[in-house]
Amino acid sequence: MARDPLISFDKVWKTYGQGEAQVHALSGVDMTIGRGEFVAIMGPSGSGKSTAMNIIGCLDTPTSGRYDFLGIDAGRLDRNRRAVLRNLYVGFVFQGYNLLPRTTAAENVELPLIYRGAPSGERHERAMEALEQVGLMGRQNHTPAELSGGQQQRVAIARAIVTRPTLLVADEPTGNLDTARSHEIMELLTTLNAELGLTIVMVTHEADIAAYAQRTIGFLDGRIASDTRKLEVA
Repeated sequence: MARDPLISFDKVWKTYGQGEAQVHALSGVDMTIGRGEFVAIMGPSGSGKSTAMNIIGCLDTPTSGRYDFLGIDAGRLDRNRRAVLRNLYVGFVFQGYNLLPRTTAAENVELPLIYRGAPSGERHERAMEALEQVGLMGRQNHTPAELSGGQQQRVAIARAIVTRPTLLVADEPTGNLDTARSHEIMELLTTLNAELGLTIVMVTHEADIAAYAQRTIGFLDGRIASDTRKLEVA
């Protein structure tokens, strides 16, 4: 089933350095990701996957070519306008949970809403809703030290979705977790994708983790080497 495009690369190049030291991190990449897709990006170190993710998340811009996000030529926006786009529409989850250590789970989840200037009542209500969505009701007053690694990553996911973003960018989200917790986190991401219609772009180097996605894009030497989709069951 065709989906409206959310992300589009048109001959995207990303070049670092000059002269003999010049490196092409991306070499003319064409790629489209539709709204509501769950996409895994894989590839060896230096393949371009992290560079692509940084551009997708509006953290970086192409050297040449065009990056469209939500129909906006995001690659041509200045740093401040990209920050606005990120804050409004993109949530991030990283391998490290990046939680404030002496702050409760609820307070960690509220942080993006504080930056938006949301009133305290709304912040609390939406933080509770996000914690419920990730299965952590009853743990809202626990600090990170009182939570397991899997629970800390759930708090980080709640913080990423509390702003109700259009896109979730996940960078090795299970990298610090054991196998059982890794699969619990992937089941959660699959549920959020299905129930919220959240578009997820995830970088991983683990095939069993990528298998949760509907589509896997493989990078090699700055280019897309493969693009495979799961067969949809009728």
